[in-house]
Amino acid sequence: MNRFHAAERALRTAAPHELLDAVRAVLTEQYGTEDVELFMADYGLTVLQPVSVLPHTLEPVSVYNSPAGRAFGSQRPYCEDLPGGRARLHLPVSVRGDRLGVLSVTLPERDAALGWAAELADVADVLGHEVIVAERDTDLYLQARRKDRLTLAAEMQWQLLPGRSCSRPEYDLGAQLEPAYAIYGDNFDWSATADHLMLYVTNGMGEGIEASLLTNLAINALRNARRAGIPIADQAALADQAVYAHYRGRCYLSVLMFDFDLATGRASVVDAGSPQLLRLRGGVVERVGFEAQLPLGMFEETDYVAQDFRVEPGDRLIFVSDGVHSVASPKGEAYGDAALARAIQSTRLLPAAEVPRAILRELTGHRGEAVPEDDALVVCLDWRGKPPGR
Repeated sequence: MNRFHAAERALRTAAPHELLDAVRAVLTEQYGTEDVELFMADYGLTVLQPVSVLPHTLEPVSVYNSPAGRAFGSQRPYCEDLPGGRARLHLPVSVRGDRLGVLSVTLPERDAALGWAAELADVADVLGHEVIVAERDTDLYLQARRKDRLTLAAEMQWQLLPGRSCSRPEYDLGAQLEPAYAIYGDNFDWSATADHLMLYVTNGMGEGIEASLLTNLAINALRNARRAGIPIADQAALADQAVYAHYRGRCYLSVLMFDFDLATGRASVVDAGSPQLLRLRGGVVERVGFEAQLPLGMFEETDYVAQDFRVEPGDRLIFVSDGVHSVASPKGEAYGDAALARAIQSTRLLPAAEVPRAILRELTGHRGEAVPEDDALVVCLDWRGKPPGR
């Protein structure tokens, strides 16, 4: 059995809460590592939190200005030189484009670190998949992701999400919510098959647990209809009925829904409320408008009609909630299309997974306060389309 297969086997047979101990032991035995640490990205994407297994304890490291953060941002191994010819490899831990954290491995010789970088990166990939599976049975890795306590509403919202990023040959997706530790009702959801990508961006109504309960009901109603193979317009109608049946019009939810054909770029769209779309194409940012329809749950038995839309290879689509588009500065000036266009232009070279957080940082500067009064949601979709021959 070679080194990689030994490491893979050790991770696949480890107890859910013992993945770190297992990877430490097998990398020490097979690769001669001196130290192994696992860091998880926190909910706000500002720091990498150590997965602490006593007696090992470490401080969080910055996503922005640390060697581990460099590997996390670039999604490539980064070699940090240490005294005495030693080296520390920082390896991104990701699953299908969803960036979870970084595995940091210290080796006695720099040449060995560079020679084994690709193989150890594969070990980090296996570790990422095992972490996702382990989270069904232990809270250890979810606890490691938080630098502050989540509100109950935020706990409910984060558990509802599919992930924060996703990558396939046809597209890259990235999304982020703020305030990360106290989000209310904004949400996003996506699901893909061999031929289609369905993407929902929701702008919830209300605050606290009530907003989260409303969003949970609507998202699960949409998923229930989607998983029954129902077209997107009928998904909206069934979710509308579910929300109205419970709230009788007292509460409702805005949603922007897309069903993309991966081969052609054609999409069916239902615009039921306030989330907005801006498109970067050929260096030009423009707002894309659709025929507005009623939010889900406002009235009984609302009918929804799907509209046509087309995306082209190279397009970048930015979806925002009203907590981004309409947020006011201390002088009362709305953020608006112009500021959003500047933010989209300034982040055009970043990968999709990093764009939402970068735009939200610029929004913080406009808002003039660190914690927003309303939820803020940004989703970025980079479209490549189906490669020839697939």
